[in-house]
Amino acid sequence: MEISFGQTIQSVEPALAPRPGESEVFVAPGWIDLQVNGFGGVDYNSPHATVPEIAASIDKQFATGTTRFFPTVITGAPERMQAALRNLAEAKATLPAIEGLHLEGPYICPQDGPRGAHPGEWVRPPDWDEFRRFQDAAYGHIRLVTLSPEWPGSTDLIERLVGLGVVVSIGHTAANSQQIADSVSAGATLSTHLGNGAHPTLPKFPNYLWDQLAEDRLAASFIVDGIHLPPAFLRVALRAKGLEQSLLVTDAVAPAGCRPGPYHLGEVAVELHPDQSVRLRGGTRLAGSALRMDQAISNCIRTAGLSLRDAVVLATRNPARVGRVAGRQRGLNPGERADLVRFRFQNGVFQILETFVDGALVYSY
Repeated sequence: MEISFGQTIQSVEPALAPRPGESEVFVAPGWIDLQVNGFGGVDYNSPHATVPEIAASIDKQFATGTTRFFPTVITGAPERMQAALRNLAEAKATLPAIEGLHLEGPYICPQDGPRGAHPGEWVRPPDWDEFRRFQDAAYGHIRLVTLSPEWPGSTDLIERLVGLGVVVSIGHTAANSQQIADSVSAGATLSTHLGNGAHPTLPKFPNYLWDQLAEDRLAASFIVDGIHLPPAFLRVALRAKGLEQSLLVTDAVAPAGCRPGPYHLGEVAVELHPDQSVRLRGGTRLAGSALRMDQAISNCIRTAGLSLRDAVVLATRNPARVGRVAGRQRGLNPGERADLVRFRFQNGVFQILETFVDGALVYSY
C-alpha cells in the first residue's frame, strides 16, 4: 500500500505492485505497550533515572516497532514511587512515545503468589489521598492503575479513578467472585497480565482467573514470551476473551534488550538468565520480562495460531482502545496519528525496517 502522511495519516491507497524485493514487507500502525517497567538497562522505577537515560531506552524500543507506551511504576516506598513518577512525567514533556503512566500497585494483594515480585513490605490498602499525591508527582499523567479489588474501599477508589478518566485494571489479586463483580460494576475494564501474578495452585472453581475470563466487560492483557504462560492457557484465554478484548503487553523490565546478569526493578534485585527469563535474584519467581513487542506478536502467531493481521491488532488497535490512546484506535486510516512501523516478516520472524512517531522517522534499519 501507499501511505501519505505528515503528523497524521493523510491517505492510504493500495499499491499497484510491490517494489522489487519487498513482497514480504508490510506496514502497520506502530505497536502500543501499556506495561513497560524499564528497557535497555534503564529502570523506570528508579528515582534516579534521568531524562537522557529514559530517552535512550525509548530509542531502543523504537527498534522493536513500539511507538507509544505506558512506563510502569510498581509498588515501593511512597517517596521512591513519587520520584519515579516525577522523572517519567518530566520525560514525557519532550518524548512523545510516552503516552501516559501506569501505576501498578501498591494497592494489590499482599499474599505470596498474587503479589508477584512486588515488595511485600510496601503493599498497602487503597488510599485516595496518596493516589492524589502520586498523580500530582506525575503532573496528572497517570492514565492506568492496576489494583486488587479485595481491599475494603477499593470500589470507592475505582469509582473515583474512573471519574478522573483513569483506566482501572484488576491485577495481582486474590479477590473473590463478588469483589471482582463489584469492581467491574464500579468501572474496572481490564485484567493485567491475566494468568500471572497468581497462586501456583487454585481451587477448581470458583477462582479469580475463571471470574475474569468469564466477565465480558473486562479486556485482558497477556505476556506472550513463552515463559509466563503455557500455550494451552493462552489459546483458551484468547477464545474466552475474544480477539477484540485481548491485548499484548511486554511487562519488560530494565534488562530487556541487555545481556544476562544482575539488575534492579525498583527496590527489587532481579537477574536476567540466559533463557531470557527475569527472576528475583537468587530465586525462581518471575519479575517482569525481557520481551520485545515484535517478539510477543511473533510468539502469539506461533503459539496461538493467529494470523499476522490479528496478532498485530492485539498490539495496536486493541491497546489503543483499552488504554484510551487518542488517534490510534482506527488503524491505518486518514486522520489517525502517523505512528507507523515498516517491517519484513519471514519464517515467523520480524525485521523492523523503519519506525515513525507522529510522522517523524525515529528508527531505520
